[in-house]
Amino acid sequence: MRNKKLVVLVALLLVIMTASGFAQTKKLKSIGHYTLVRIRGNVPTQEVMKRLVDRYSADIKQGFDLADASDLYLPFMDQLKGAKFEEKSLPVGDKLIWMLFRSGGKVKVVRDVEWAGKKPLDVFVFNVEKDFKKYEVVMPRPCGNISLRSITDLELPLATCAITVSPAKVNLKDPVTVDVSGTQGAKSIEVSAVAADGTKAWSQTLTPDAPRAKATFDKPGAYTFKASAINAQNRPSTNPCQATVVVNAPPVCALKTPCVSCIDYVKKPIALDASGSSDPDGKVVKADFTISDQSGNPVDKYMAGAEPFIWNKTFMTAGSYAVSVVVTDDFGAVSEPCRVVLDVTRIKRDYFSVGGGPLVARGTYTSYLFAQVDYFRWITPNKWDFTLAAGGALVLRDAPWKSFFLADALIHYHPSAFFFGAGVGVSTAIKESLGTVFELVGDIGIDVFKTEASFGSLIFQFRWPAGKDISDNHKFSLGFRVHF
Repeated sequence: MRNKKLVVLVALLLVIMTASGFAQTKKLKSIGHYTLVRIRGNVPTQEVMKRLVDRYSADIKQGFDLADASDLYLPFMDQLKGAKFEEKSLPVGDKLIWMLFRSGGKVKVVRDVEWAGKKPLDVFVFNVEKDFKKYEVVMPRPCGNISLRSITDLELPLATCAITVSPAKVNLKDPVTVDVSGTQGAKSIEVSAVAADGTKAWSQTLTPDAPRAKATFDKPGAYTFKASAINAQNRPSTNPCQATVVVNAPPVCALKTPCVSCIDYVKKPIALDASGSSDPDGKVVKADFTISDQSGNPVDKYMAGAEPFIWNKTFMTAGSYAVSVVVTDDFGAVSEPCRVVLDVTRIKRDYFSVGGGPLVARGTYTSYLFAQVDYFRWITPNKWDFTLAAGGALVLRDAPWKSFFLADALIHYHPSAFFFGAGVGVSTAIKESLGTVFELVGDIGIDVFKTEASFGSLIFQFRWPAGKDISDNHKFSLGFRVHF
């Protein structure tokens, strides 16, 4: 058992030493013993070397395959024909990536070679270019063993950037397609959109495999897309590469109405006026009106397709109505809605009333109780009224005074709850010696309570018979009337 372990240990040590030996640089102290091609006579010229390479092309291909450089073989053979060799000497200690040689009649490759001779090594040198890399190939002049000395990157040409955007004009939040598929020679394309004030509004990195993107904007104005194509060596393109898109500004809605508390507008047109709407970069082409009731249920709608964008709407019933308007510009952008709530009321114009109270007549101020009925009509709601009244007065004293009938027609002005008025009236005789008289009537009053359906007023009235002495022939009363 111990012997087996010892054998395994020795084998492992040999493997490690062998691997270490392969990893170490190979010291090349002399040249010309293991030549890849057969060279006769003196050191060959460049032309001789080219002919020899062509003659041994199959062996050379085999060598390139062994060196894991198969893709370099054809460029090597093609470029060798027109290449001009450079003659130089490699100093002692110079290294080669690999060298092809022949041993035992077979083509072989040795890697990581260091020239360790006593003097510099004379070589032919020429360069092979492939995929923007330069391969420095050397051939020692005494033997012609093809060797790779170095690989360096060539400067790539700058990428050519190309960008398009579509459409060229959009509304807010509509997508813009950014396309850089026409770009050549880039590994990536940096794209950014800059607003008119210089702020960056959007940016993205695109690639040849994914050359398109969508951009959206939430502010109107002109945006410039600027692109820079980056090549494989991280060098940016220099050709102009930009495009512009215009984001349309939406219109601004404006709505005016002759009233908000629209008193006595039932069955009368109300002008819903959106003519003041505007568009900062175009013009308004239509206005869409919608009306809903207090519960949000749709009532009516209307589209004004031409200026002045006014809808003369007649409400057939009283109520609270929400009027909304949106306007559209010539590019299809829609405004935020304008909204006005209208309280449309119906004014009750005609009332009947009953009233009464104390009344005194003449200089003796004979006492009466009067009662009357009225017909009341608003001429102008809550401002002017016309009243017709008729009733009677019951005397509270003995003869010669007597009860009488009275009637009048008056016009009142209502600046507030207080009101006053004047007109004409007629009264029958208040005693046997007096007949029926025509009177000038005036009164003042105040509304004690008031709703649309009814109201009550306290009224002081003065009556003066026309053509008679006012001091002996007047009447005044204080009464309360309820209108319904």
